[in-house]
Amino acid sequence: MLYRRRTLSTPHGKLETPVLFPVRNIGKRSSDNTPEYTDEIPDLSTAMLNARSIRQREPQWDRIQDGQTLRSEMGVPKSTIIFADSGGFDFRSEELDTTPEKSLETQQAIEADILGTVDVPLSRENRERENDRRAEENIQRALAASDSHDGDGLLFASVHGYDPETIRNGIRYLEKNGEFNGYALGSLVPIRTDYEKVTKLILAARRATDKHLHAYGLGGLVYQPLLLYCGVDSFDSSAFIRSAGNRNYLIPGFGGEELRHIEDLEYLPCACPVCKDRTLDDVREDRDSLVKHNLWALTLELRRFRYMVEAGEDVESYLDLRFRGNEVTARAYKLAKQQVRGLA
Repeated sequence: MLYRRRTLSTPHGKLETPVLFPVRNIGKRSSDNTPEYTDEIPDLSTAMLNARSIRQREPQWDRIQDGQTLRSEMGVPKSTIIFADSGGFDFRSEELDTTPEKSLETQQAIEADILGTVDVPLSRENRERENDRRAEENIQRALAASDSHDGDGLLFASVHGYDPETIRNGIRYLEKNGEFNGYALGSLVPIRTDYEKVTKLILAARRATDKHLHAYGLGGLVYQPLLLYCGVDSFDSSAFIRSAGNRNYLIPGFGGEELRHIEDLEYLPCACPVCKDRTLDDVREDRDSLVKHNLWALTLELRRFRYMVEAGEDVESYLDLRFRGNEVTARAYKLAKQQVRGLA
């Protein structure tokens, strides 16, 4: 197993990893409807933001330019550790409208702790040549950010590729020619149902560097234990919001369940602060409650893994059971286990 615990020193404090960054939608059109959680979940004083969206939301950006802090805009403690990506996922069908320098300027203006370099994601639908071009341009943008970065905040190079060699070579090239505190692996969401491919890419990245490794967008219930087993240090997720929008109730160690299919049940099988005193109907009808519960579910999934490691439990046997019910994820875990054991 490549699972590891590290401490990351950021401008707003020390961060124990592995850790989840919940996606906050501040700056988006449906702005600021992520329920506050940092006061209620003590080990989740983190947030993943889209720097481009915040800059494009003019009234908010103007207030920040005038001295208002983003943390006060969000209503979160000053100690909240923020990872600001470039908003590259929004560039799937648009022309790039920012530069490495402009993105850094935005990330530093909002006092982000971790700064993801400008990237344009790859696509399953793209021709190989187009994806190769995008991967190379993302590397050049990362190097431009490295040249402009003044050291205020941790700089993570965003790396993309749909084969292990591209990922491995990209990270090694960046390691040799730039200065980065870590690497963030992108373009995984479009291929997330191909668990074996994602596993190979993650392990290629883990082999290429000992620095912090982040996986963009894959912090949901199913992927979390696989990423932890493969040595990923952090991940982000909006699954708690998207699932609630579909009235899906996340259960640690199990997955999601559509609440509309359940009728003859008074209380839900969870003792988190959201569910312990509420009936099924209360949670089903209240989006914010469902969002908060789902975030607790992601947190408990991570806590469970940490506990098993610290208690010296047989994690591989746990994962054998965890993935046994799904042939696809079971194959991906089997592949990961073979490759990880080969590294030992």
